[in-house]
Amino acid sequence: MGNFNKVFLMGNLTRDPEVRATAGGQSVTALGLAVNRTFYVGGQGGQGGEKREETTFVDVDFWGRRGEAIAQYLHKGDPIFIEGRLTFRTWDDKDGNKRSKLSVTGEDFQFVSGRRGEGGGSGGGSPRAAGGNRPAPAQSESGGFDGGDADVGFDEVPF
Repeated sequence: MGNFNKVFLMGNLTRDPEVRATAGGQSVTALGLAVNRTFYVGGQGGQGGEKREETTFVDVDFWGRRGEAIAQYLHKGDPIFIEGRLTFRTWDDKDGNKRSKLSVTGEDFQFVSGRRGEGGGSGGGSPRAAGGNRPAPAQSESGGFDGGDADVGFDEVPF
């Protein structure tokens, strides 16, 4: 049987992207992503009940030019759509303890703007006109991205 490792995430950056260079000169951009999920608890047949929201925080690494484009155009709080794969890393900490972490290695992305007609480029184009004001991302009542006015529609996500 074959294997499949693909992740699609849309959320808001939790910090400004950080670009570093490896010893070999390859750039790697680290970013944090907050992905919100709203659901209801209680009620009859999925109706009513108490509205709850949970946030999942995900570390994402982009290698090369794609990561540099993210760092150039996006900042803390901005929404982004990411396509990538899960990566499991293990290491020994300074005390000799085994540590591990599950993160995402980004392979592609789309800028997501709060207004239609802006952003939506894939892989590094400018999401806004040069020198233009940055639009405010669409946000839910709790401050998380609600996707209501996003450039990425469900029919564009291949699953």
